[in-house]
Amino acid sequence: MVSSSSSSPGSPAASGNDVAIARFLADGFDLRAQLAGYLQLSLAELEQRLPRSTADLAALHPGAFDPDQAGQFYEDTVGTGHLLELAAWHLGSADYIADTLQLQQQFARGQVLDFGGGIGSHALAAAGLEAVEAVWYVDLNPHNRAFVAARAAQLGLAGRIHCCRDLADPALPQRFDTIVCLDVLEHLADPAAQLELFAERMGSGATALLNWYFFKGHNGEYPFHFDEPALVERFFRTLQSRFLEVFHPWLITTRAYRLMD
Repeated sequence: MVSSSSSSPGSPAASGNDVAIARFLADGFDLRAQLAGYLQLSLAELEQRLPRSTADLAALHPGAFDPDQAGQFYEDTVGTGHLLELAAWHLGSADYIADTLQLQQQFARGQVLDFGGGIGSHALAAAGLEAVEAVWYVDLNPHNRAFVAARAAQLGLAGRIHCCRDLADPALPQRFDTIVCLDVLEHLADPAAQLELFAERMGSGATALLNWYFFKGHNGEYPFHFDEPALVERFFRTLQSRFLEVFHPWLITTRAYRLMD
């Protein structure tokens, strides 16, 4: 296990967990510089692209987005555009993201699964926590995986974060002590089934940190979200039958759960 004091200078946990939150608020764990380098853009070019990244990604819909092929869409079609859109969201909503990192800090321990981990903010922060043994970052998009691996290496956390495509990877532990799944469930064609998969992989006393937003927007601004009433009802029936909510004090949409006894 790596303690905060033994992390490399500049890593999310270099001077303790509170400093990690402050570092995220300051620069998203050096997100701009790392993303510009990965995409081979100047910082000025990156700043020009970030504000229009959501519109650029949405422009792929509906022509490229087939709800029956959602996985292939996120794995192949979005390319590096998803990195830009996620970076814009994390930088523009830093206070909210920081609260989710505080929540993760409260619950994360042992083997941590970051499912659909995007640009890696939560994986990087979790990897620096003393109670965490290893972080298993899972994401379909190969660009996301490559970028997070590069970020982890730059921050001295390469040995703490393992990047995988999906839960079928044999390298993954059979049971996790913590599952983090944020801003993902609304993108899945069967989120109730995903909850069942999480339940199968949760160890004794494990906690799952989840949020969702099953809404396409008042003006279709979230075209990649699933919002069919029957799908949403199945999700909540599964959630309420399999999981018990655990109180936390953070005023955010993310909630904590353990398996129902």
